Amino acid sequence: MMTNVYINMMKSTEATGFLGKMLVEKILRVQPDVKRIYLLVRAADAAAARQRVETEVRGKELFGMLRQQHGSGFDAFVAEKVVALAGDVTREGFGVEAETLHELRLTDELNVIINSAATTNFYERYNEALDVNVMGVKHMCDFAGKCPNLDVLLHVSTAYVAGEKQGLVPERPFRDGETLRDGTRLDIDAELRLARDLTNQMEADNDIYMSPKAKRKAMKDLGLTRARHFGWPNTYVFTKSMGEMMLGQMTRGGHVPVLIVRPSMITSVQNDPLPGWIEGTRTIDMILIGYAKQSLSCFLADLDLTMDVMPGDMVVNAMMVATVAHASYTQLSRSEKKPHQQPQLVLPAALQVYHVTSSLRHPAPYAVLYRTGIRYFEEHPRVGPDGRTVRTRKVRFFGSITMFHLFMVLKYRLPLELLRLLSILCFGLFGLAALYQDLARNYRLVMQLVDLYGPFSLFEGCFDDVNLNKLRLAMADHTTMTSPLFNFDPKTVEWDEYFYRVHIPGVMKYVLK
Repeated sequence: MMTNVYINMMKSTEATGFLGKMLVEKILRVQPDVKRIYLLVRAADAAAARQRVETEVRGKELFGMLRQQHGSGFDAFVAEKVVALAGDVTREGFGVEAETLHELRLTDELNVIINSAATTNFYERYNEALDVNVMGVKHMCDFAGKCPNLDVLLHVSTAYVAGEKQGLVPERPFRDGETLRDGTRLDIDAELRLARDLTNQMEADNDIYMSPKAKRKAMKDLGLTRARHFGWPNTYVFTKSMGEMMLGQMTRGGHVPVLIVRPSMITSVQNDPLPGWIEGTRTIDMILIGYAKQSLSCFLADLDLTMDVMPGDMVVNAMMVATVAHASYTQLSRSEKKPHQQPQLVLPAALQVYHVTSSLRHPAPYAVLYRTGIRYFEEHPRVGPDGRTVRTRKVRFFGSITMFHLFMVLKYRLPLELLRLLSILCFGLFGLAALYQDLARNYRLVMQLVDLYGPFSLFEGCFDDVNLNKLRLAMADHTTMTSPLFNFDPKTVEWDEYFYRVHIPGVMKYVLK
């Protein structure tokens, strides 16, 4: 059972997270006896934090089932259970005022800490990504060390810390200094200094020589350069890997279970509380959105490769089962009983990694997404601004970056250069210069997206989930944890029906409105 839970769900984008909202809703709905859920959100003060939770969390349609359960008492129930904390994951102590900590007796009360805060931008400024994805983990561990009654610490990472690895990816933590490129060694402190030195250097420079936009780009380019130097495809997965290393360093030798949950691509809610509900745009949803807007004529993807996806509610279910199982072991170890006197739930306190993935147990190829997309849009045709039905056009897919680049050069780059030459010959008349700039900007954007997302759409790895299956089997005798409410088995998902009836309609409704 979860008693007092601390959830860090702050995002660097100033919005509370997709996964964090689902987790809060699920805890409140299935475990109403939870004493308190403390939510850290970025806000100026307590009043602003409460307002953010009101509008961005419990005010969401996601909480409709819970609202129906409690009727007129919904607001009072949530107000009693959920405590909004104004803070900042990038600061020591999460930026929560000492008086607040003392007043709430927070460090004494907490039993579970869940960290789902992250900046997920693949092309994030290096200093920002380090602050949230790495230093945020350090601050979490420092905070956890002050909580004597802590039963479990859970950190949400991503399965794609594996980079572009092929073959079977094991469920194991990173070793200190480990990288994905032979001959290199990662020093987190050195990376922090590098970002800090560049920040200081740019702040010292006169803005005449470097605009704010140029400074942001320089910091983004630094992150991408460092990531690729060590073998990762982008800044996001690189800094999440460093966050895992930081977690291992900070908790080594501790007596509280430390869990790393690595989901693959998280898609919309499959079953409860609201099928199809989703926030934000996932990698695979770029195909759907481009297709819906008829702005996508080609894309980089091999339709025969596996797209490892997990519905959001299944990811939350896995997080809750893992948390309860490990917390139960901790509580049992603290009691007078010996662990062997009880059926062993999980491994003893240690750093445990769980891949919440589908590629090994129940793989789905990209072809599923494409054929269900065609089926959906043919049966639910879009209507253009003129009231006419928009004809569904097929998309051309390329299974290699080389072939994609060749196609883009012949189809778009060469005509662009001809347009530029024509614009010069016509001295920029007839709007040719402006047209060229717009088309060139769009071309660069597409190429940048392919550069960033290509490693995922062409990913040939397969995520081992032996630890997660051990957890599933270990909880088989616990009827509550094995009920459909806590299902996280991808084998129970019929992918064609899920995408056609749940996910694609969800993207159309909640992402494209």
